[in-house]
Amino acid sequence: MAGSNEPDSFVQARQQGRLVVKDAPKFDLDVYIANYKGKTRFDRLYLIGSTSSFLHLEALKGAIAEAKRGKDISRYEIAVATLREIAPTDPDATPDLGWIERMNKQVKAETDRLELELKGYKNNLIKESIRMGYDDLGQHYHSIGDLPASTKSYARMRDYCTTTSHIAIMCFRIIHVSIDQANWLAVQSNVQKIRNLNQKSADVEKQQAKLHAATGLACLALGHYRDAAVSFLATDPRMITAKLDDPSDDDAYNEIITPNDIAVYGGLCALASMNRNDLQKLVLENSNFRNYLELEPHIRRAISFFVSSKYSSCLSILESYKTDYLLDLHLQPHIPDLYFQVRSKSIIQYFIPFSSVTLKAIASAFATSEESIEGELVDMINRGTLEARIDLQERVLLAKQTDARGKVLDEALEMAKDYERTAHLRIMRMEILNAGLDVKAPKGQGLGSGIGQGYGNMGDVFMGPSGPQGRSGLRSGMRF
Repeated sequence: MAGSNEPDSFVQARQQGRLVVKDAPKFDLDVYIANYKGKTRFDRLYLIGSTSSFLHLEALKGAIAEAKRGKDISRYEIAVATLREIAPTDPDATPDLGWIERMNKQVKAETDRLELELKGYKNNLIKESIRMGYDDLGQHYHSIGDLPASTKSYARMRDYCTTTSHIAIMCFRIIHVSIDQANWLAVQSNVQKIRNLNQKSADVEKQQAKLHAATGLACLALGHYRDAAVSFLATDPRMITAKLDDPSDDDAYNEIITPNDIAVYGGLCALASMNRNDLQKLVLENSNFRNYLELEPHIRRAISFFVSSKYSSCLSILESYKTDYLLDLHLQPHIPDLYFQVRSKSIIQYFIPFSSVTLKAIASAFATSEESIEGELVDMINRGTLEARIDLQERVLLAKQTDARGKVLDEALEMAKDYERTAHLRIMRMEILNAGLDVKAPKGQGLGSGIGQGYGNMGDVFMGPSGPQGRSGLRSGMRF
């Protein structure tokens, strides 16, 4: 059950500068976690339990139960240790040594069995059996939390893949492990390998949603928000209709990400990186992504408000869901930067029509105090995102004045110099022709051969008589 009193461990964590979320999120934990399967369920529960002072007990107990349903002993021990630190008197805070011992024996027996089977397949030299043996071993290592060994097993499948579908399966396995490892370059590399395969069009179409989702996650993690937005916006809506509880449904990807996540991640990244025209065309008018936005209507409203220049309403919606996003596995590290970019873009768009505006007016427009907005403006100016100055005496934000008259004069002078140069070249050509100093090609040869090549180019060097008359004829009437 969620608690209202903040444990001492969270107070200490806040003093140490670690993130602590004390407000209650809008989502129901049981409903939220039911959308996922596999190891990401534990990861998300543990993140919430170690970060939220409101849901810590419920989330950590859920993480412990989830760990005991799997084979990863290290995760179970980590969750128990965290719960013992927060609530030492809770029954689940005591490690189940019997379960740990049984699971250690079971894991060792399973590992030995799979390695023995693989050895037999290698002796029989049956490529398909060897490939499946490495696949089984990789999945086993993944389930017990040995991610490097899992990646190694999957990589060894490559020599025994006989079809492009086998290679695609191998790459998807490595993508899954790489996401758990936060090895985002490996994710991008294997996504590209799948895209380069010569597969059937039906297989390519079926894979696109997962590939775009994985690419979007990698770009988000690397801080490339526009690239992440483009990937999420291109995700096929077939993932929405997938049956989450049906293991045979290949369209489901809830061991990694859900359609709701795609809507939120794509919407926030687009808000942070795109201008109003792009948001209108690429997001709101995107028929495919509209299906995702219907799952998270508040994201669609926030984008619509931004496009309509209702920045305060947009920021208000984002602020009301900030707690939820701070408890998200992939969004948490990026929320401060994403929110800063959206807010700074809003302030810049608000300020564009003005040459000067009072800090009081800006604070009123963005529903904050003058002191707070002053700090934000100073930060934006220091980062170079806002070209303006603050008059602290008059409490006014001033746009940087450009010398429009001087700019026009500079452009006019540059045009005059270009015109003068062109005129000189034309006069020089006329004088050369009048003085007979041009070199004509011999009969039967075109301008492309002989020393007269390029004669029409006014910037070329012209050959003429070497005598004094020739040179004086060239100079007559010409000054350079």
